[in-house]
Amino acid sequence: MFNRTTKRRTEKTTIDVVNFVLGACLASAPWVLGFTGQTAAAWNAWVVGAAVAFVAVDALANLTEWEEWANMALGIWAILAPWLLGFAEVAQAMYAHLFIGLIVTFLAAVDLWMAHNRPVSMA
Repeated sequence: MFNRTTKRRTEKTTIDVVNFVLGACLASAPWVLGFTGQTAAAWNAWVVGAAVAFVAVDALANLTEWEEWANMALGIWAILAPWLLGFAEVAQAMYAHLFIGLIVTFLAAVDLWMAHNRPVSMA
């Protein structure tokens, strides 16, 4: 039977798998996009990307809320990092951080919203 808990687990699993892929993409971006020579940008991408991927893996194993808050914080950091760490002029690094940060933040917000704003099941 496909009940509310099963549906929530499926939605959460989908978001977590997407976050894992996004984390892996950000972590590999310095090599793929060629900004390994930009120390701050490269290290930030490696660390934040690995952290997003790690949190996503943990979220796949556990149905707890802290992972979404952690990914939201990591996503916001990824959005702001180009300006706070001074690599906004490196287009590839800035766009990778901005694009992935926006998606991770959005997915975390959606997941948190779904967790707290579900209608009560009538079944």
